[in-house]
Amino acid sequence: MHSIIAELFDRFKNEKSEFETSLGDDTKGLLQLYEASFLLMRGEDTLELAREFSTKCLKEKIENEGIDRGIFMDEHLSILVHQALELPLHWSVLRRNTRWFINAYEIKPNMNLIVLELAKLDFNIVQATHQGELKQLSRWWEQKRLSQKMPFARDRLWADLCRTYLQEATWHSMGYKPKLQEYINNAWISISAPVILTHAYFFVTYPIDNHAIKSLYEYHNIIRCSSIILRLANDLGTSLDEMKRGDVPKAIQCYMNESGASVDESQDYVRFLIHETWKEMNEEREPAICAFQKEFVTAAVELGRMAQYVYQYGDSHGMHFPQMKESIMSSLFEPAKL
Repeated sequence: MHSIIAELFDRFKNEKSEFETSLGDDTKGLLQLYEASFLLMRGEDTLELAREFSTKCLKEKIENEGIDRGIFMDEHLSILVHQALELPLHWSVLRRNTRWFINAYEIKPNMNLIVLELAKLDFNIVQATHQGELKQLSRWWEQKRLSQKMPFARDRLWADLCRTYLQEATWHSMGYKPKLQEYINNAWISISAPVILTHAYFFVTYPIDNHAIKSLYEYHNIIRCSSIILRLANDLGTSLDEMKRGDVPKAIQCYMNESGASVDESQDYVRFLIHETWKEMNEEREPAICAFQKEFVTAAVELGRMAQYVYQYGDSHGMHFPQMKESIMSSLFEPAKL
C-alpha cells in the first residue's frame, strides 16, 4: 500500500527528485500532502521529502499571511493550516478534533447546515456515552478482578516500574547525568505507559489471546513506541519546570549534557526522535506483523496522541494552562449548541 503511495508522489517531482515548486500554489493540496506524509514508515524517503516540502511551504504561507490576506482562499482554510502545523491529524486525539472541526466548519463559505447539525448531534451523543463511561471507570478494576486473574503480569509490571523509579532516585542521589539512550531505556517504563497499556488490553480486547498476552508480557514494540512518545512528549512539556523543582535530568538535559547542544537544539532533537518513533509505530500497526487486535492497537496509538495533546502547551499537570482545561471541558462536558 505504501509503495503505491510513494510512486504516486514521485509523479510530482522534477529531474532533481525534488517536489515541483508550482505545487506550493495549491494550499489545499499542500495541506492534504502534509497530513498524508505523517503516515510514513522508516525508509519511505519520498514521504519524508513530502513532509519537509509541505511543511516549508505551509509555514511560508503563514508567515506571509499578514502581508497578503488573499494568500488563503478563505478563513476556514487558514484555520485548518494553522491547526495542522500545530499538531497533524495523525498525531491528534480524534474526539478532541471532532469538536474543533465542528467549530471550524461553521465558518466555511459553502457550509451545509444539515451536515453541521448531524455532526453536532453525533458529537453530543458520543459525549454523553463518554460521560457514562467515566462514571464506570472507577469500578473497573474491582469488577474485572484482574489482580486475581493475572497476578503474574501485575506483579511483574509494578516491579519493573518500581525498579525504574529506584534507578532515577539513584541517579539523583549520586548527581549522575545519564546519556540520552541510557535515560530513554529506563524512562519509557518509568512514565508508566506499559502499566497503562496492559490494563487497557484486558479492557478493550475480546476474546483474550494467549499469544498476545505473551507479547504483552515481553513489552511488544508497539508498547515501547507508544511509551517512548509519551515519555518524550512529557519531557518536552514538563522538563524545564521539573528541573527547577529539583527533578532528575530529562531527555532534553541528557542530550544537552551529552552533545553540548543548546536548549532549543535539544528540544528540536527530541521532536525529531518523536517523529522517528511515530514512523516505527506506523509500521507496528500493520495487521500482518502485529500480535494484537485492532482495538488494542488503536489504544496504543491513542496513548501517543493523548501525550502530544496533553503536553502540547507545557506541563498541564504541574502548571495552570487554561487552554487545556477549556479543551477538556469542550470535549467531555460541554455539548455542541444546536
